[in-house]
Amino acid sequence: MSRIAFLVAAEGIERVELTEPWKAVKDAGHEPVLVSPDSGEVQTFDHLTAAEKLPVDAVVGDVAVDEFAALVLPGGVANPDALRRDGKAVAFVKDFVASGKPVAAICHAPWTLIEADVVRGRTLTSWPSLQTDLQNAGATWVDQEVATDQNLITSRNPDDLPAFSETLLKALG
Repeated sequence: MSRIAFLVAAEGIERVELTEPWKAVKDAGHEPVLVSPDSGEVQTFDHLTAAEKLPVDAVVGDVAVDEFAALVLPGGVANPDALRRDGKAVAFVKDFVASGKPVAAICHAPWTLIEADVVRGRTLTSWPSLQTDLQNAGATWVDQEVATDQNLITSRNPDDLPAFSETLLKALG
């Protein structure tokens, strides 16, 4: 059983983009771990409506890449916007990508990949409004269900979650 890090900010997480891959990872026999910049709880959302609160398992500054087999970055607009302003979260993402282990980001989550400066020369997808941001950071943006480039796995939105989760599980072996 592998441990899989799910990195989120304190709020603004699109609930289904956290819970669906979490369930897929758990059902496949892996251990999902909720990692955040602060201890306590995080607030998920169903679009703009507050949904459930979930307990944080680990603080990003207290964990290392070698403790995990993969990293999942759920979306929501506020979540990756907050993460990209947290130096420890950005460093964790950068180190994870450099490790060669799978990093799966959906919807607005590639903002954190941009901040970590790991998208240059890569092909990614995202929520359509990030197209220019990704291109300005040196990535090639594609409009498809899942884009895989080396260890980066990206998807556009909640409709892509089945393919996103399946691609993540394949990357885990």
